[in-house]
Amino acid sequence: MTTQEFKSLFDNYFDAIRNYLFYRSGDRELSTDLAQDVFMRLWEKQVEFRLHENVGLLYKIASDLFVSRYRRHILELNYRKKIEFDLQEIPPDEQIQYNELKETYEKALARLSEKQRVVFLMSRMDELKYHEIAERLNISIKAVEKRMNKALATLKENLRTR
Repeated sequence: MTTQEFKSLFDNYFDAIRNYLFYRSGDRELSTDLAQDVFMRLWEKQVEFRLHENVGLLYKIASDLFVSRYRRHILELNYRKKIEFDLQEIPPDEQIQYNELKETYEKALARLSEKQRVVFLMSRMDELKYHEIAERLNISIKAVEKRMNKALATLKENLRTR
């Protein structure tokens, strides 16, 4: 793989890999660090440039790095799953309502299986189509549809009982 091919791959897929890792970890800094490690590993392997295969390899490396990191830092990751939002000058009653809704939503997301959460967030946050999610996760479109349907049903149930 030439430097230019690698740069193109990096420019086009870094954010997607970082978001994928963020959905799995809930930690922005960790996902950025791991995404950088993913591309370093790909560069070190000096694989032949084949776009589709390289993208699949990126996701495979990302998944493997995440699992490895997770096994070493379970307590740290659980602590970092809390997302802090910067809110400015919101009336106290709205702040309380927002915090309750945010907590309910985070708990509902946490109740999803990892596979469902990843598909749901890739669809809603990255605005990816099902076929794009299927390609990136190396699963069938039907599997994406099934995970999304289960995720939506679970979220609906959990948010309704709020």
